[in-house]
Amino acid sequence: MAGPMGRMMAGGSPDQRSMDFKGSGKRLVAQFRPERVTVGILLLCVVVSVTLSVVGPKILGKATDLVFAGIIGRQMPAGATKEQVLAGMRASGKGSVADMLQSTDFTPGKGIDFGAVGDVLLLALGTFLVAGLLMAVATRLVNRTVNRTMYRLRESVQTKLSRLPLSYFDKRQRGEVLSRATNDIDNIGQTLQQSMGQLINSVLTIIGVLLMMFYVSWILALVALVTVPLSFLVATRVGKRSQPHFVQQWRSTGKLNAHVEEMYTGHTLVKVFGRQEESAKQFAEQNEALYQAAFKAQFNSGVMQPLMMFVSNLNYVLVAVVGGLRVASGALSIGDVQAFIQYSRQFSMPLTQVASMANLVQSGVASAERVFELLDAEEQEADPVPGERPAELRGRVELEHVSFRYDPEKPLIEDLSLTVEPGHTVAIVGPTGAGKTTLVNLLMRFYDVSGGRITLDGVDVRTMTRDDLRSGIGMVLQDTWLFGGTIAENIAYGASRKVTRGEIEEAARAAHADRFIRTLPEGYDTVIDDEGTGVSAGEKQLITIARAFLSDPVILVLDEATSSVDTRTEVLIQKAMAKLAAGRTSFVIAHRLSTIRDADTILVMENGSIVEQGAHAELLAADGAYARLYKAQFAQAVAEVD
Repeated sequence: MAGPMGRMMAGGSPDQRSMDFKGSGKRLVAQFRPERVTVGILLLCVVVSVTLSVVGPKILGKATDLVFAGIIGRQMPAGATKEQVLAGMRASGKGSVADMLQSTDFTPGKGIDFGAVGDVLLLALGTFLVAGLLMAVATRLVNRTVNRTMYRLRESVQTKLSRLPLSYFDKRQRGEVLSRATNDIDNIGQTLQQSMGQLINSVLTIIGVLLMMFYVSWILALVALVTVPLSFLVATRVGKRSQPHFVQQWRSTGKLNAHVEEMYTGHTLVKVFGRQEESAKQFAEQNEALYQAAFKAQFNSGVMQPLMMFVSNLNYVLVAVVGGLRVASGALSIGDVQAFIQYSRQFSMPLTQVASMANLVQSGVASAERVFELLDAEEQEADPVPGERPAELRGRVELEHVSFRYDPEKPLIEDLSLTVEPGHTVAIVGPTGAGKTTLVNLLMRFYDVSGGRITLDGVDVRTMTRDDLRSGIGMVLQDTWLFGGTIAENIAYGASRKVTRGEIEEAARAAHADRFIRTLPEGYDTVIDDEGTGVSAGEKQLITIARAFLSDPVILVLDEATSSVDTRTEVLIQKAMAKLAAGRTSFVIAHRLSTIRDADTILVMENGSIVEQGAHAELLAADGAYARLYKAQFAQAVAEVD
């Protein structure tokens, strides 16, 4: 079961750091730099649209003034001027009414000018129509900008994953890393899709409406601004409470995905050991943790909108009361107050929208930080430019006083020296944890040595590019890896060039895989999934060995490569390997005697050091560490083979 080990290794992950909302937010905005032209056009569209939208209420206010002036003018005696009518009202004791009508532009005896009203309404309709069309264009540009940015971000993550050292993946659960590359990026994209255009529109609307409010009445504008500090206080307090829960929500999502991925990959093992109940219990615990974090995040951020609506209604009441008093005093027309009430709604609504988008933005930034942590992870040492290459690849490998340790405090390999001549087969044996696989990892440069150096045909492998180094090495691991596709495609994966079907079949025959492949329904065109469903463990291993043969390497590395095949098949593979290994250097990590006995040199490793080396017969005669291993592990195997 990988779960406990995965959780242990993930314990030191950077997820424990607190959320840097401001820094991550700025960095997320910086991702749009390549789209600055599109963003510029987008902003222009939004600015014009918002300008037309905020001018609209003022135009409608003009229509209201025309209607009201017509109603008042029709009730006044024709032939008199406005000033004469108002003076008569004041003389008759109707001074308050005269004050209210002071700001109304009516003509005594003249009714509603429907032509003028119609022109104003058409202008308002045109204004709102153009504003709507420009907003539709802006929405389209938002979608284009966000999708392109997410495309580049996914590319960056994919490129980063290919540059990360093996140690990064050793210390983290695979499902948790996948969650960052999939769920978190998807969440960022959805957040930007839903909030980017609306956020820009809301901010510009607030600015535009505020300018129009001061233009109409600076006194009412100041009244409307009284509630802004209260809105800001609500937004910041609620935001600070909900942000940690959003961080925990996506952290819990990553842990849950890691658990699900582990349980699905190892579902057979879970059933074999009867751990279904324990697995379900762990899932329930992590699912509950995700539920609690998501509930608290959404609840805390969800409180913001009703609170902002309360502040908005408070603003509406204040504007209505003060505006009514201003109309009564004749300082404002009814149309201006109508426009101002619309402005107060237009002012409060984007404030509410910005506040309600806080949960989206916080969730998106929380995911962005997780993705940025991945992008900021320490990369493997860059390849030298230009890289050195041996004049001729012959396969001579030399380890000179090599030292290595996974943990700086725990030495593993100390002062190891070894020379392997071209075409020789070296078998590496030793107890678990002796450093056998580590030695191969250093040769492949999955890890770099802590001290000393490894050379290939006289060239330090650290001065070569990894591609040049690994292109000359064919490797078969104990854990088989197949991808979804045909068997032919899986075998051809080992070749750096395009290969023919004949070459694929030849490699399969060399690995003794051809016979079982032809018994399958579609032969070489049989489609298998990444789990290798439909073929046995031994057959999967044969496919991966055929893949290594097809790569035509100078060096063969077989790390317990024959552990999944039966003894008879292994003997056949050994014969094929003997033919293919001619002229090639081979490193074999194995426990089967047949592999070890035929090797040119056997290395016996204990605690990271080579304690014995030599041929099979020599080491048995020496009666040392190899002889003890032989008696303990291989005596029964000899009886079976012989």
